[in-house]
Amino acid sequence: MKQILNMIVIMSLFFLPSCGQKQMKTPDDANIKFDYFIKKEKFLQDDKLFYPGIGNPGLKPVLTENINLLAGDFKKLADKGISTDKEYQNAIKNGFNRFSDIYQDIDTEDRERICSYVEELMDIVGLDSSDGLLNNFMYDFDPTKK
Repeated sequence: MKQILNMIVIMSLFFLPSCGQKQMKTPDDANIKFDYFIKKEKFLQDDKLFYPGIGNPGLKPVLTENINLLAGDFKKLADKGISTDKEYQNAIKNGFNRFSDIYQDIDTEDRERICSYVEELMDIVGLDSSDGLLNNFMYDFDPTKK
């Protein structure tokens, strides 16, 4: 009986770190979708999203580069075959940090468009939640924290 109890404790300690971290199998077509995403021109007017196009055309190259770098980060995680929600959320956090130097220069519509691009990347891998990161980036605060 003591051996069984010890085995249960050891198994619990082994599996405990993975609790709360959903592992996601990479969809078969993810690499094709990442390649398409990276190649497409970004920050163009999109009437479906009510996006008027980039507010400051001078920012387009750096915004595009940052979004494509995030797509590359997602692609690297997807290439592993199985990654956790937390790994993708960390990639989003790091991706948003790339905008920190120019955050004040990005207008509201462009921040919304950046968030929609991140949502596209999340959809490619089936990530359900950014864990508040989209909201933090969009509004520069977390309304769930007081």
